Amino acid sequence: MVRAFIVLLACCASVAEGDSFVAPSWLYPLSPPAPANPPPFDKVKPLHVAQSRVSYTRAQLNDLYSAPDWFPDSRAPMPDVVARGRAPDVYACGFCHTPSGQGRPENASLAGLPAAYISRQVADMKSGARRSAAPGPYRPSDFMIREAQHASDADIAAAANYFSRQHFSSHVHVVEQARVARSRVVGWVYAAVAGAGAAGADAGAGAGASAGAGASDEPLGERLMEFAPDAERHELRDDNLVYTAYVPPGSMARGLLLARGGGATVAAPCITCHGDRLQGTAAIPRLAGRSPTYLLRQLVAFKGGARTGANAALMRMVVANLQIGDMIDVVAYAASLESP
Repeated sequence: MVRAFIVLLACCASVAEGDSFVAPSWLYPLSPPAPANPPPFDKVKPLHVAQSRVSYTRAQLNDLYSAPDWFPDSRAPMPDVVARGRAPDVYACGFCHTPSGQGRPENASLAGLPAAYISRQVADMKSGARRSAAPGPYRPSDFMIREAQHASDADIAAAANYFSRQHFSSHVHVVEQARVARSRVVGWVYAAVAGAGAAGADAGAGAGASAGAGASDEPLGERLMEFAPDAERHELRDDNLVYTAYVPPGSMARGLLLARGGGATVAAPCITCHGDRLQGTAAIPRLAGRSPTYLLRQLVAFKGGARTGANAALMRMVVANLQIGDMIDVVAYAASLESP
């Protein structure tokens, strides 16, 4: 009994230390502010993405109360809160998370998650138990918290039930690489600057691949950077786009070891709750194949105390002794499990 109490005190002390943890700014790429006098754009020109029979104008693609659905025949109709929201306070859920629920690196993939889990996360955002760990304002998270505060119980239930019925498909390819292209930020995601080489390298080059040093690339270092390989498709909100996540060489092998309980830094193996292949359960979210950027933000939020909702105490103990490199390794492995 005394020994159990001492262990509990040690865990609590370790978790408390996480309150001073500061999330790295590179994990929250910020889109540049809009220019004071933006150049005019064609408001009527129809825009298209591959394999879609529909078109949208640039103005329609910027409407937070209308989710662009490039492939409407591929699923059942969206409920109103997903398709249109309710102006002025409730945005269309499908605008950010996409009609298929696959999401993008700046937000969550909801497809196939348990409806009860989705609803609980929104409730935690509403109560303040789940907050952004960003070191400053981060619009995607700020929008979601605003959404949670204004959505009705019926809105949340309708969205959760809809997204839980969507089929999850991984939209990220994980590449171990020591150098990455010099980047810009487009829609809260990294994109290579014109002429940059490393992030445009063949994703099939394998672990440890790197481009030659030069003005067009830079060391990745101890970072995880998820790139949109086609910035225009990202801007068009094409939910078939596959992103490329660059992680340090050896990350996936180290992440596998940590996920299965190897090493002294992890308090409990990820597979204990999330399943042998990190597929999740009826109550626990899947990790396999999801955006590693999003997953890393959640581990950072647990470590820093921004997430204090259901199961947060357990997760804070899991990450208490993990450093940012360890967390990168774990999410790199998880995201790679169903790489397209």
